Amino acid sequence: MAVDNEVSAIYYIQHHLQNLTFGKHPENGWSLASTSEEATEMGFWAIHLDTMGWSIAMGLLFIWAFHKAGKIATTGVPGGLQNAVEMVIEFIENLTHATFHGRNKHIAPIALTLFVWILLMNSLKIIPVDYFPELFAKLGVDYMKIVPTTDVNATLGMALGVFLMIIYYSIKIKGVGGFAKELSLTPFNHWSLIPFNLVLELVGLIVKPISLGLRLFGNMFAGEVIFILIALLPFWAIWLLDVPWAIFHILVVSLQAFIFTTLSIVYLSAAHEHH
Repeated sequence: MAVDNEVSAIYYIQHHLQNLTFGKHPENGWSLASTSEEATEMGFWAIHLDTMGWSIAMGLLFIWAFHKAGKIATTGVPGGLQNAVEMVIEFIENLTHATFHGRNKHIAPIALTLFVWILLMNSLKIIPVDYFPELFAKLGVDYMKIVPTTDVNATLGMALGVFLMIIYYSIKIKGVGGFAKELSLTPFNHWSLIPFNLVLELVGLIVKPISLGLRLFGNMFAGEVIFILIALLPFWAIWLLDVPWAIFHILVVSLQAFIFTTLSIVYLSAAHEHH
């Protein structure tokens, strides 16, 4: 019985950590993966449909909420939605002014998009871990992870977007020559140390998006695992631990969105600075 319970627990954990994966399998062709092994065999170009679907859904929710707030905006006493949107906009505006030292009207909208989108995706973690997997299982869908930020592909994808903006603005503001000079003559301004400078600067440049994406993924994935482990406990223990952890995780959800956004602004600010 103990062995059966252990096997059941392992299956439960693996099932809840498995994405709904679509790709080209060597034997089955284009299909949905029925096991984690099949998902692995589909290779790099396989798509996590749940990650894509829920991240797009949260993006659409963000657009809808801010569009609606703009339409119903009033100069009188604001409603709940308008008040919440204004608070978020004011928060991002203050954060951008305090962190970004260049002149670029697009940075604040970028920061607003990152913060709200990540916050909405992270907030899906508050929903009980069994709710959507069981719901979709009744519809014939075997796997369903609803928190996109627990998928390293999503977090590294967003970090890659920030990285491309860093390169774009570095070249736009400083020019190709200026950007190359910055990489080759920083921190030691001497031609003989150019190879050493390039190694330091290129490593630092590449580490930025990797650390940005892995930090968000690591914190959200760890929280997801703890929720799953709590769900395996006896009924009385679930309520004893799940509620306090969920309340604590509300802070983690907002904090990780804040950290990702702040670091993105810092990196973009550095891209606008001349050395």
